[in-house]
Amino acid sequence: MEYKTPQDLLNKLKDISTFIFDVDGVLTDGSILSTEDGQSLRTFNIKDGYALQLAVKRGYHLCIISGGDGIAMRKRFEKLGIKDVFLAAGNKVEIFRKYIAEHSILPENVLYMGDDIPDLGIMKLVGLPCCPADAIPEIKAVANFVSPYNGGKTAVRDIIEKVMKIQHNWYDEQPNAADSGK
Repeated sequence: MEYKTPQDLLNKLKDISTFIFDVDGVLTDGSILSTEDGQSLRTFNIKDGYALQLAVKRGYHLCIISGGDGIAMRKRFEKLGIKDVFLAAGNKVEIFRKYIAEHSILPENVLYMGDDIPDLGIMKLVGLPCCPADAIPEIKAVANFVSPYNGGKTAVRDIIEKVMKIQHNWYDEQPNAADSGK
């Protein structure tokens, strides 16, 4: 479904119960630093992390599906409380279908943010396909929301905050400053 007006998009945000994100190019800027011992290092944004952990605390389904992999990535998501993490994913659509079936989630209640060709299949299946500002043109063409922010530069925070604000779930009466450092 294409959202013709800002009001259409706002109405769709009210239906979101599930956030699914790619990693490289969405939660990171897409850069990978390779160490001499073969490790791949990525930089994550602390503001995205705050939004992710708050969404988990508020009871949203939160899932990561990425072709990338690494111990540091797994530890990062674990610290944020994200339990449904699928790394080294070959067939993202297959993982998506299995995930929503196991959790009895309707595709129209899913927000997915991707940035490149491997994300295209899922984006065509969800209720709210999104992407960062620096996504490739093919992804922008199917996205119903393009964040004004680049991948790894708070695009994830941007869309989570929009959903949670419209659903009156954003503000934390007693925020824990340590949550930002996860």
